[in-house]
Amino acid sequence: MTENGDEEMKSSVNQFSTQFEWILNVINVGVHIVNKDGDTVFYNEMMAHIDGLDREQVLGENIFQLYPSLTDESSTLHVALEKGNETIESIQTYVNLKEKKITSINSTYPLYEDGEIIGAVEIAKDITKVMNMYDQIVDLRSQLAETHKKSKFPEGTATYHFSDLIGNSPAFQQAISLAKKAARTHSPVMIYGPTGTGKELVAQSIHNVSAQRNQPFIAQNCAAVPKELMEGLLFGTTKGAFTGAMDRMGIFEQANGGTLFLDELNSLDLGLQAKLLRVLQEGEVRRVGGSKEQKINVKIIAAMNISPEEALERGIIRSDLFFRLNVVTIQMPSLSERKTDIPEIVNHFIQKFNKSFFTEVSGISHKAMQRLLQYPWPGNIRELGHAIELTFNVMDAGEDMIDEHHLPAYLFPSGNYGTANAQSQPTPLKNRIDLPVVLEEMEREMIINMFEKYNGNISKTAEALNIKRQGLQYKLNKYGIEKVYTAGSKESK
Repeated sequence: MTENGDEEMKSSVNQFSTQFEWILNVINVGVHIVNKDGDTVFYNEMMAHIDGLDREQVLGENIFQLYPSLTDESSTLHVALEKGNETIESIQTYVNLKEKKITSINSTYPLYEDGEIIGAVEIAKDITKVMNMYDQIVDLRSQLAETHKKSKFPEGTATYHFSDLIGNSPAFQQAISLAKKAARTHSPVMIYGPTGTGKELVAQSIHNVSAQRNQPFIAQNCAAVPKELMEGLLFGTTKGAFTGAMDRMGIFEQANGGTLFLDELNSLDLGLQAKLLRVLQEGEVRRVGGSKEQKINVKIIAAMNISPEEALERGIIRSDLFFRLNVVTIQMPSLSERKTDIPEIVNHFIQKFNKSFFTEVSGISHKAMQRLLQYPWPGNIRELGHAIELTFNVMDAGEDMIDEHHLPAYLFPSGNYGTANAQSQPTPLKNRIDLPVVLEEMEREMIINMFEKYNGNISKTAEALNIKRQGLQYKLNKYGIEKVYTAGSKESK
């Protein structure tokens, strides 16, 4: 290669290295690279944010100077350098130089050149806030469980009863009838239906008429907790199970003698599904890192927001676990399948919001009710509840009847909202808009556009909108966007 060629190659390599470093500094995970002696050679902005340190004070420093609370065994970077071991998605809790307790999920890999270890790289995702919340929830549940055991007159911990479930449509009444029968036995129950159809309300109602009614009712959404923490939440942990782990009961132990409701079971990691199956078959639970088995007696109610056939076909639920749980199957109908119940449900929400808003709304106009009956309600009862709550926010003081112009804009076909407004209002509004309605409509449209852009990928959509995944999931449920997107995708094929 010529001298000019060498210079061009060096320039190209330097340019690539600069771009590579820029990429590592803008990604949303921490990256820490050390040489074979454990000294820091690269430390990106996100890792500096996680540790609460400045990059300048870290470069060149040894890992044990940076993290004095770690040992040869607990430092995944040291283990990678000394033994060549990879560590995949391990929970690590440590104290940084500013004496701040940090919890992260780490993946650590040794770096090789010509067969020899020349360094190691660690990729970290900060879960400190999640872990703190997890600890608080687990501790609170443990306190409630202990209080319940010590109480001379224990009461159940479920709120809803069958009398709270509203509707007389045949499909809904069939589901309720089966639920009441399921409450008479200790057999597992599987409830499935779209998001917002009241699956947890049915689960609580089953508990409240069962023999376990005075025992704990524990509900856990399997999609709400990172998979790395879910095993400890389910089965409990022993001190030393992982860095920072404490002796804690899991929700199986906390629900012992009562009912455990596992919502969105189809979101549970397949490896954890196998462990869950073992617990159900053996009737025993072993804490993470523990060696002792403990007998448990828990009625299991599981729920999914998709049909069992779809979950099995997509391979997101183990067939052996499904058939173990699917003793009694309850299908919750969507609101579009029980529209005759809408007037009664609307009246329920009016009474509910009258109490919280200190108002005296007496009912809803015929036109407004017809508008509610025409809408498909992809978000089901939850979406209907949000819609009625919004009307209470936009009604003027003294108004006692929900009219068409109070309803959310998205209930109207494109371009018809202003027309409906004008027809239903006796006097025009002067220099006033329903700002909450407009903002909700704008938010809904923005989420739909991003959701379509990323082909229904929730993580990428949340990142693009700069909101948390759980926050996006809530808004998707609120506006029924996943249903709209799915329907639109099928029609376009």
